[in-house]
Amino acid sequence: MRKQVFTGASLAAVTLVALLGGLPSVIGQGAKPVLPVFEVDSKFPTMPDHKLLGGVGGATADSHGNVWVFHRPHTLEEGNATENGYVPAPPVVEFSADGKYIQGWGGPTKGGQYEWFNRGGLHSAFAECPSCTAERRLNGDGRPGSGEHGIAVDAKDNVWLTGNGDGDGQVLKFSKDGKFLLQIGKGGVAVDSNDTTHLSRPAGITVYDKTNEVFVADGYGNRRVIVFDANTGAYKRHWGAYGNRPDDKASKARQTTGAGPQQFNTPHGIEVSNDGIVYVTDRANNRVQSFTLDGKFLKEGFIKRESQGTGTAFGVARAQGGRILPSAQS
Repeated sequence: MRKQVFTGASLAAVTLVALLGGLPSVIGQGAKPVLPVFEVDSKFPTMPDHKLLGGVGGATADSHGNVWVFHRPHTLEEGNATENGYVPAPPVVEFSADGKYIQGWGGPTKGGQYEWFNRGGLHSAFAECPSCTAERRLNGDGRPGSGEHGIAVDAKDNVWLTGNGDGDGQVLKFSKDGKFLLQIGKGGVAVDSNDTTHLSRPAGITVYDKTNEVFVADGYGNRRVIVFDANTGAYKRHWGAYGNRPDDKASKARQTTGAGPQQFNTPHGIEVSNDGIVYVTDRANNRVQSFTLDGKFLKEGFIKRESQGTGTAFGVARAQGGRILPSAQS
């Protein structure tokens, strides 16, 4: 079973699962929810000599219990962390369950087989990136910013990656040892939440092995969930908040009372429960929504709805026993 790795979740976020659709995935019928307790392991992970992790965009675990981290090496290059002979680890790093370094790979291609994620755009409000030429995108942009973001490992041990840098409109699939397998979409495209070919700065990603489908929270530029075939990358379907057709022109103003916003505002985390319920954290709207696999809306719950800033609903994880646990910034 695929499990998300996280170091903590707010009480409000964990309690929220009882409000969402697909209740059997969360707790047994008639049973009272038991709140899990998490502690930070300050000794995890153990890095090889003179290798460092930068800012972590995403983390997950595979069916073997190994932990995968997708980090941003350039966040080290911009500071003084690389002094005294230290170097950034490759963007994708695998650890054993007890934190031992196994391998690392990833980064811009030298042969043009795929487009790596752009290194600009941490605070960008637009997906368009006129300066991102094909050559710069293939070989690394060199600007500070975001980039490496979401990661998932499917039942076949394939690794799926997303990026939220300026103009990122692609999902990449690799084998466990870093062999390139598939690219869905391409970089440098405009925001269009009803485009069936490209994405726009996608965030969370998960693979539902029972249907062999990839679910993406396409949320930093676009405002939707989009689904692809995990083998071919062919488009399957997409939807917005409440199962609505996405509307990029809809207001993003925070609504703290009354009916919830009819459109997503940064759908960020995504996971599918064992019984096929899709959970999406709608970050800037401070909520989690649940859907059927085909995008029919089921239920929603808010996490500190009055909060401002970047929002409270960040990630969502499938834990042991099939529980769905949203994580939040309180």
